[in-house]
Amino acid sequence: MNDGAKTSLVDRCDPAAVLNALPAPVIVVDESDRIALVNLAAEQFFDSGASTLLGRPLSALLPDDSTVTALVRQVRGEARSISESAVTIDTLRAGARHVSVEVAPLSEGAGSVVISLRERAIARKLDRQFGHRNAARSLSAMAALLAHEVKNPLSGIRGAAQLLEQNAGEEDRAMTRLICEETDRIVDLVDRMSLFTDDGPMARRAVNIHEVLDRVAAVASAGFAQGLPIVKNYDPSLPPVDGHRDLLVQALLNLVKNAAEVVPQSHGRIELRTRYRQGVRLAVPGSGARVDLPLAVSVMDNGPGVGKDLGSRLFEPFVSSKSGGRGLGLSLVAKVVGDHGGVVEYDSQPGATVFRLMLPAAQGEDREP
Repeated sequence: MNDGAKTSLVDRCDPAAVLNALPAPVIVVDESDRIALVNLAAEQFFDSGASTLLGRPLSALLPDDSTVTALVRQVRGEARSISESAVTIDTLRAGARHVSVEVAPLSEGAGSVVISLRERAIARKLDRQFGHRNAARSLSAMAALLAHEVKNPLSGIRGAAQLLEQNAGEEDRAMTRLICEETDRIVDLVDRMSLFTDDGPMARRAVNIHEVLDRVAAVASAGFAQGLPIVKNYDPSLPPVDGHRDLLVQALLNLVKNAAEVVPQSHGRIELRTRYRQGVRLAVPGSGARVDLPLAVSVMDNGPGVGKDLGSRLFEPFVSSKSGGRGLGLSLVAKVVGDHGGVVEYDSQPGATVFRLMLPAAQGEDREP
């Protein structure tokens, strides 16, 4: 390339476009700790637009005792770049995030600094997602076995109990009714597990996720979440999801139902949120391909949060914190999201829990497998 071409490329280069192309959140803070510049990744990271962030104090995003705030002060005092890994920051809107932080002085402005964040949690979440998929696959094999080896004999046991009840005394009838009720309970559990059986390729097409969420909100408001505020916070520019509409409705209904059961009765609140997030890619097992997962669909609640003892096992079958819960709802969510090639993740603390589905966008025309 000659010098003229090089000069032309530099002249055409838009610094804002370069900054927005970076996958890491970047923030410029002036000498008075006010936000002077953010890139697109920072807007997504803090779940706020540039028009909202610019001009606000850094304390509007991060607590005054945050490690990032301390690093900003240190960089100003020592006039050199400083980086720190394994930092946990509590964002006021997005909750706790695990990041690596790099802070550097900006030569053009005395006291101004550049903050760059790199999220560290996604790798751990992806590893956890593969564990969720393996647990769901194991449950699929178990469901098929139970349907064949257990459900059919149970029908015979129930029929025999009904025949015995016809000629039994009152005391014996109580026992036969107990047999029938317990048989029905086991059959109901097997039927629930049959949702996990693999029925071959899933028919996928372009799905408007906002129509799915509206349907979920309508069903919830008419039933188990009646009287509970369900707030819709949608990104209207979101492209369609490459998925199966009915399965997405079922998975999101499970998440909303779980939220409705734990939020406070007096001031409970559920929020359905969609966002476009760049930079999330997942390797397809068995191939070198990688799929983009830019569509974030979140179910948020102000309940007590997920107990630490359940955190690592939350999506495993038969794990539940609810009295009488069967622990299959979140396992089903993990299976549905996994079948879509996506990721389910969650962040939880008392008063703020979010379950987030990362899903692929539809490409071109509606598609079948």
